[in-house]
Amino acid sequence: MVSSHRQIFRFFLLALAALPLFAQGQPAPTDINFTRQGVRRFIFDEQHAIPLAALRPAEVIGMSSMYPVSHYSDTHAQVTVSTGRLLIGSDTETHTAVWFGGFNPFATYTLAVDSSDGEGAVGFEFADADNANRFAVSLAYRGQRIVDVKLDVKKAGKVVASESIATSIPPGAKLQGKVILQLLGSGLTVYTQHDGGLQPIAQADFSPLLDLRAKRYLHTFQSRVSIQLEQGAVAIDGATGALTSGMGLADIRAMTYEDGSPLLDQGRLWYTMTIRGRALPHHVQGVFSMDPTVFDLRFEGIIVFDRADGILRNEVASHIFYDRRDRVWRGITTGFSAYANPKEHKQLLAVESTKDPRFGFSVMQAEPFGVVGDIEDPHILYDAEVAKWRILTCENIDGYKSVLLESASWNKGYRRIAGPVAHNSTGTSIQRIGGVPYCFSGSSEREIFIYSYPDLNEVGTLKMDLPPWDDKSGTRVWPNVVELPAGYPFRYVALMMDRFNYPGLVGPNWTYGALYLYHGNVVYR
Repeated sequence: MVSSHRQIFRFFLLALAALPLFAQGQPAPTDINFTRQGVRRFIFDEQHAIPLAALRPAEVIGMSSMYPVSHYSDTHAQVTVSTGRLLIGSDTETHTAVWFGGFNPFATYTLAVDSSDGEGAVGFEFADADNANRFAVSLAYRGQRIVDVKLDVKKAGKVVASESIATSIPPGAKLQGKVILQLLGSGLTVYTQHDGGLQPIAQADFSPLLDLRAKRYLHTFQSRVSIQLEQGAVAIDGATGALTSGMGLADIRAMTYEDGSPLLDQGRLWYTMTIRGRALPHHVQGVFSMDPTVFDLRFEGIIVFDRADGILRNEVASHIFYDRRDRVWRGITTGFSAYANPKEHKQLLAVESTKDPRFGFSVMQAEPFGVVGDIEDPHILYDAEVAKWRILTCENIDGYKSVLLESASWNKGYRRIAGPVAHNSTGTSIQRIGGVPYCFSGSSEREIFIYSYPDLNEVGTLKMDLPPWDDKSGTRVWPNVVELPAGYPFRYVALMMDRFNYPGLVGPNWTYGALYLYHGNVVYR
């Protein structure tokens, strides 16, 4: 009997000794200290470019076959390749186009100009084979100076626009260096880059004139360098079309499996991020990956969305997950492309694809599912304990507030079961910490709030040194907290953005931001 009592007493002592270890294995998110590791802002970064097409004069052998030349004037300009440059010259008025690739309405087109003299215009044109439908952006110049930026649009053989889209051309701006045309489906921005500085000089919203998101243009348009000369010559070092990460990245969301666990594939976390392009609806859904132990962000591709109406839509702020039960990629996205058409309504969309949408140029099928209104930033998961799908999202209820929706089906029949919370919300997400799900939300209050799941009771705020804001900048960031498996040098990682817009653009401007990497650890005292 005495021995039995001693065994019970020893077991009690061992249990007491194990309590701190158990507590350390089950931390609350308020116990985690996040320390900033690095920050980067990618501005048309060449390492973040996925090539579509290129004209590289140094590679030309057989110009007439590789890069066919079209002449739109009775007098033809002289087109030659010399010392690794494309040279176009004429003593009189000419219009020349040099083919270099297919067309993508969400691509960035870059023209590298070595020199110019005389007077004329140089830029890009996108058109079908007979030029019945044509979309052209050109920089007019005199000598080496840019004097205007023009948009010319022809639809079904009829000219529907020929106008200046210049916004702020700096005095003495040279036509030398890079001309960057960022197409974003229903809008565009033109930048020049000379001596290292990137300067926006033109912008336009054009979908009422010619909606380049229509799939027929993706299938039939081709890209050409357009050169109009009054007299003189232009020397071009090359032209490219590429998918790029733009000048700012935001709305960072870790891709997951259907239960909300992070998609850690090939030793990398996978993220969706909004590639910025000036204002709504001029953004694109990008996909990136990163080894969480370092800061080696890779641009993997873009996703656009097909609602079976002939238009490819650039929705953003998506949550994409892989449903292992049905072996299909699914997700929820925010229908920001509605801003391009006054007849459409902003709403959440259910999206699906059998093809892995992480790489290259991907199209996911999309359809409305009844969540219409000023609602955004959705995060979805399947909760096996209650056999329900749940979406944490932000709804504009006297300001954006976190709410939790529930349904028996992933793509229909949702109703609100919790919220709205008291605080302003942005970038809502559900993440498990120590096996327990919590809800995270950025805010306008210089805090990242943590709520209980599923009732959205306030738990506390996230601890971090050097948050991604200062005392003057916006603070509505996306928390994006991820718990890593055992074996990593730290258990938690957070990738956030700031809200500093790119300078020099006109009108509404959501071109933030830089990316901030944090590692998190629990410190017991």
